[in-house]
This record gives sequence, structure tokens and C-alpha cells, in this order.
Amino acid sequence: MTARRTSKGSQNRPATKSRPKLSAPMPAIPEKAWHQRDSFRFSAGFLGIGFVLLFFSQVFPHDYGFTELGFLFTFSVYDLVLAMIGLGVVCAQATARQFARIALTFFGVLVVLLSLFPPIFRLIQSTGASGYLFLVAPSALMISGAVLWLPGERRFPFAIASAVIIAFSLSLFIGLDDFGTSVFQFAMGAVLTALWMVLAPAFLLRQFPGPWIRIAGRIIGSWLIVIGIIELAAMYAPELGAKLPAPQLPTPGAVENPAFQTLQVPLDPSAADDIAPEE
Repeated sequence: MTARRTSKGSQNRPATKSRPKLSAPMPAIPEKAWHQRDSFRFSAGFLGIGFVLLFFSQVFPHDYGFTELGFLFTFSVYDLVLAMIGLGVVCAQATARQFARIALTFFGVLVVLLSLFPPIFRLIQSTGASGYLFLVAPSALMISGAVLWLPGERRFPFAIASAVIIAFSLSLFIGLDDFGTSVFQFAMGAVLTALWMVLAPAFLLRQFPGPWIRIAGRIIGSWLIVIGIIELAAMYAPELGAKLPAPQLPTPGAVENPAFQTLQVPLDPSAADDIAPEE
């Protein structure tokens, strides 16, 4: 009887589901260090290739082609080089879509202005603004630095305007240096180098997200503003001095100053005995 009861009781009990065995947790994949990421290696290599080309261009003597001359010309315009680096720092702090728009605006305006440079420059000459073109590069430098001080949500439209102004300034330098010859290879080398100067620091700085880039950007912006002011003062002072009337200097015969008369220097009494009397 007992065996039957136990058998009936075991039949009436609900079947218990077997619990699945818990598998061991997967080990966490260690995150790569910043210097081991493929994106960092690409951005560092993209930045370094420009300096490598510049090194080989200056170390080894050879015949320079027009493309290489355009490459070297962009490096020689130091104030716009700083302005383009500042624009690259702005791109590093922007979103991916804003970054693309700023870079495309800079490249597009530069290509269009160089393609239509002769009629555009004649228009500038007809308006009389050619006498103030020396203000363009320092202004672009200061605007590039001022954009870095703007807050992030208000920076994008001013960054677009800064890209247009810097591209216009660089097109003037390239176009005036290539005016009359219109060598395509020279302009292509200069434009590609300018685009590298904007993209290379932007790609590298985007590998280090964080609030520190805003602080570094404002420091760089302050330097750019100060350098632009110094350059503007150095370029504007000679123009201002040329417009001032020259001072009227007196003729040498009209000078009556006792300082120009012959001075009678008294001799030292102790040295008077050493002088032989005149015969």
C-alpha cells in the first residue's frame, strides 16, 4: 500500500522543469589603447606624410615641378597656414556632418575662385579695393582665432564664414602668384596642400574627445588673434606713415647751434709739461 501511495503521489506532483546550467561569463574584450587604434594610425600617418614630403623636397637637390612649387608655396604663406590650422581645430570640435560641410565649403570656394580668378580680380581692381588687400590675410587669421572662442552651438555658421574668408584670402595669394600663366599643376599642388592643412590636424585631434580640446582650442584661438593684430599693425603702420607729411628738415647752412661750433677742450694741467712748446 505504501508503494502504491508513493507512486500515485509521484504521479500527481507537477513535473519540475530542469534549470539550465549557467554558462561562465564571457571575458571582457580589453579596449585598445589610443595609440593602437586604426583611426589614430591613419590620422597620424596622414599628418606625417606632408612633413615627410616637405623634408625630402628640401633635403635632396632636384628640379622642381609646378606641382611641387605649388606645394611649397602654400607653406610659405605663414599667416594663412596658421588660419587653416585654426580652421582644422574648429573641425575637430564639430560633428561629423558639420566637419564635412566646413571642409567642402573651404575646398569648393577655393576651387571656384581660382577658376574664375582673372575676372574676379579685375572686378576688385575696378572697385578700388585692391589697395586694401593687405588687410585680408590678418583679418582671416583673427577671424579663425575668434571662432574658436565661440560656444559650440553658435560656432557652426561662423565656421562656415571663416572657411569662406580663408579660402578667399588663399585664392588671392595663389592667383596673384600664378597670374598670367595659369599653370594648373601649380594651383592643384597649392589647393591639395591647403586641404591637407585643414584635414590633418582635424583628423588627429578628433581621436582625443573630451573637454580639454575646448580649452586648448581657446588657447590656440588667443594666439591667432594676437598674431593677427601684430601682423595687421606691422602692415598698416607703413601704409599710415606713407600718408603722413614728411617733416621739414632745415638746411645745413641755416643751423645755428653752439654745439656745432669748435670746442676748446682744456688740457689736463698734469699733462701740460709733456707737450713741447712750439717754435
